Amino acid sequence: MKSPEFSLGIEEEYLLVDRETLALHEAPEGLMEACQVVLGEQVSPEFLQCQIEVGTGVCSTIQQARSDLRNLRSVVSEEAAKFGLAPIAAACHPLADWKLVHHTDRARYNQLRTDLGGVARRMLICGMHVHVGLGEDALRADLLNQMSYFLPHLLALSTSSPFWQGEDTGLASYRLSVFDNLPRTGLPPKIDSWEEYQRSVSALVDLGVIEDSSKIWWDLRPSARFPTLETRICDVCPRLDHAISLAALVQCIARMLWRLRLRNQRWRRYDNFLIAENRWRAQRYGIGGGLIDFGRGEIIPVPALLEELFELVAEDAEALGCMTEILAARDIVEGGTSSERQRAVRDAAATAGGDHAEQMRTVVSHLIEEFHADL
Repeated sequence: MKSPEFSLGIEEEYLLVDRETLALHEAPEGLMEACQVVLGEQVSPEFLQCQIEVGTGVCSTIQQARSDLRNLRSVVSEEAAKFGLAPIAAACHPLADWKLVHHTDRARYNQLRTDLGGVARRMLICGMHVHVGLGEDALRADLLNQMSYFLPHLLALSTSSPFWQGEDTGLASYRLSVFDNLPRTGLPPKIDSWEEYQRSVSALVDLGVIEDSSKIWWDLRPSARFPTLETRICDVCPRLDHAISLAALVQCIARMLWRLRLRNQRWRRYDNFLIAENRWRAQRYGIGGGLIDFGRGEIIPVPALLEELFELVAEDAEALGCMTEILAARDIVEGGTSSERQRAVRDAAATAGGDHAEQMRTVVSHLIEEFHADL
């Protein structure tokens, strides 16, 4: 079987904050225009007026993806600074009130607001999506079922949304609690063939429920526009290096599963009921609570699972030239996820005598610093 390209594309959503007040701020019209002069279609408005979305081109290597994403982050930061604003790459703003934000006045977003009703108003969340180019539709359907197993691992490492409206939620990723209120979200169902997937999509399209499969928002889905599998479960990462490490892991997992397929092997399919338990554990605890290894029947610490994952995909990382990038995920384990780092910053501000609002503003300042750390 001819090897797929395993090309990469990364999409990220950012929130815009006022550099002085650290509050959310709607994107001025001139900001979007200035970014598009430099970046073209790689930057666009998002559902909410305080959001901005970027997307890399089709990248053949993780190093190319890093260079492209670094440029996107740099340009957005530079142009936002001219308006007294700064982007943050966190899945939730620590302080913002969703009731005070407005959606972008565009036909697609107006229709979303109408279709989704009240749940759309709470969508003050940002994620990271990673596309891996696989080419064949049959291969996309086959790997969709197997890659689902690894989604909780990726979520645990990416968690960046512990706070919501100034309150500590007790979760590492509150973003998923908001997003899961939408229809057609969560883990993808078991699909036995590409034809079965198409029939299911067509059933909704023919009824006028959705116009195409882009309105299916599973944690992992076949892209509607590209010959890729799109991993959508991750919180957006404040640090560029962490985002790239996670993207490299997604790419390597896809290649590992394809390699097993060449040998008439496959990753065991577990019921979504079981994978969802790990999904919840990742959402609740990040890397702190461990995930269930269903083969062993044990809860295994995430650092140990990550080392096992490195061994699983070592051959693939060598082939794709991204061993350095996947091993960099150890930095997340050693330094903590963004959720853990945000809480540490909050606690330090509290120890220094800051009141609650001051503590939260310190967290936002920390997120601004992290966004710029790797640029």
